[in-house]
Amino acid sequence: MFLQLDRVSVTYGRAGMAKPAVDAATLSLSRGQIGVLIGPSGCGKTSLLRAVAGLERVDGGSVRLGGELLSGGGSHVAPEDRGIGMVFQDYALFPHLSVADNIGFGLRHLPRGEREARVAEMLDLVGLGHAARRAPHQLSGGQQQRIALARALARRPRLLLLDEPFSNLDVDLRERLAQDVRAILKQIDATALFVTHDQLEAFAIGDLIGVMQRGQLQQWDDAYALYHRPATRFVAQFIGHGVFTPGQVVGSASGPRVHTPVGELSDVDECPLPGAFPNGECDVLLRADDIVHDDDAPVKARIERKAFRGSEFLYTLRLATGEQVLAHVPSHHDHQLGEWIGIRPQVDHVVTFPRENAA
Repeated sequence: MFLQLDRVSVTYGRAGMAKPAVDAATLSLSRGQIGVLIGPSGCGKTSLLRAVAGLERVDGGSVRLGGELLSGGGSHVAPEDRGIGMVFQDYALFPHLSVADNIGFGLRHLPRGEREARVAEMLDLVGLGHAARRAPHQLSGGQQQRIALARALARRPRLLLLDEPFSNLDVDLRERLAQDVRAILKQIDATALFVTHDQLEAFAIGDLIGVMQRGQLQQWDDAYALYHRPATRFVAQFIGHGVFTPGQVVGSASGPRVHTPVGELSDVDECPLPGAFPNGECDVLLRADDIVHDDDAPVKARIERKAFRGSEFLYTLRLATGEQVLAHVPSHHDHQLGEWIGIRPQVDHVVTFPRENAA
């Protein structure tokens, strides 16, 4: 692995009052991979990024890059000696310098001809060769972020770190720019680690995504696994739209089945065995895309809330038995609040956890 973090811990505060910001986080990236750290505010994702950069000293574990020990075991390589580039959310462009001079600012050690060639290469890479002589304030937010990226890549860092790079942009532009930045990084086979709070942004850019909570890295996996095979209850709740509903795993001649308030789940991948939980009682994760609107279904649910998403509504539904579920419904099915509609489960991945209120 090119980037390897092994049980990295970062602690803030004085002895006796110390608080772990990062608690034994382990992750790895191969050369050319893009990783993303997501989680709620204060979960430790930026502290972990700063530890990789060398801006925070680790209190436990190790950080290695290309086999070189950067932090841990009494060693601490200075940030400027790590060969790491950083892009921040505020761009940090010099307003008095042109776009080209901003990109070339960190290349003053190179001969003029080589420096100009590198700047031209980076401008071409981010598609802004026409803006070389402009001032940063003459560019849009998305263009300024591309310039910040080009400046960081101009020094050919071994690893690129990006801390909430799109947070100052509007929602529509974020996802588009994330896809563009991914294409740029893949084009030059760059290795990068992002921090963001936006799931769609993380899914658009990351090969691997880590979900953090209270300093702990709950799961480090690809987007598909995070959504369909969450390792912890927190990951299941944090990723996507879903709710937990009580279930019971039972055996049958055709294999295990799960009884839920919305119907029986059978013929599905990775169904838990009846002995997985005491008396088979568990909580079942039901995503909004696990529930299908079907007027002929025997199970009915009342619409409590609905959110228009363009091509679909996100309905919040209440069953007669009291449980709440979510459903994505095509937007031409524009039902009214309080209306009862038929629903049925369509679940390919059964995700279960121990019953939360179990003794």
